Amino acid sequence: MDTRIVDHPAFRLVGHAARVPLIHRGINPYIQQHIAALPAEEHLRLKALGNAEPSGLLAVSDDLDADYGEGSELTYLHGVAVSPSTPIPGGLDIIEVPAGTWVVIRTAGPHPQTLQNAWAMAAAEWFPFNPWRLRRGPEIVAVPDPANDFSTATCDLWLPIEPA
Repeated sequence: MDTRIVDHPAFRLVGHAARVPLIHRGINPYIQQHIAALPAEEHLRLKALGNAEPSGLLAVSDDLDADYGEGSELTYLHGVAVSPSTPIPGGLDIIEVPAGTWVVIRTAGPHPQTLQNAWAMAAAEWFPFNPWRLRRGPEIVAVPDPANDFSTATCDLWLPIEPA
């Protein structure tokens, strides 16, 4: 697994949020509908607002069920990362993210299968052999290199961690 540990200062995630069910395999149609309902100019407005790492448009999962049960609800936010001092325009949802440590897992391949497999591999192969555990906080996917049709992508999966 291509991983790195990042200590990151506090930041905010801003964008458009919705409560959706967790789906472990394949494209989540509820997330797809949520993103498709946003006007094209809104994606450009969000991209222009982002000024912190992880960069670009982000797929954020927050308020996840501790057991990650299939069908359990989570908050999905389509947005960007900004510094704590960035003025936020009205009409956007905000997730405050305190300073903390993250494991960043880089994936590349068929999308979303490769990304979904990375979650499973982290649980089975990375966490048991490293001195870290998940902590509460949003799980973030940055997609720096997608194909035009999103059939393949390079993704950075940011998972909040703390010493085990």
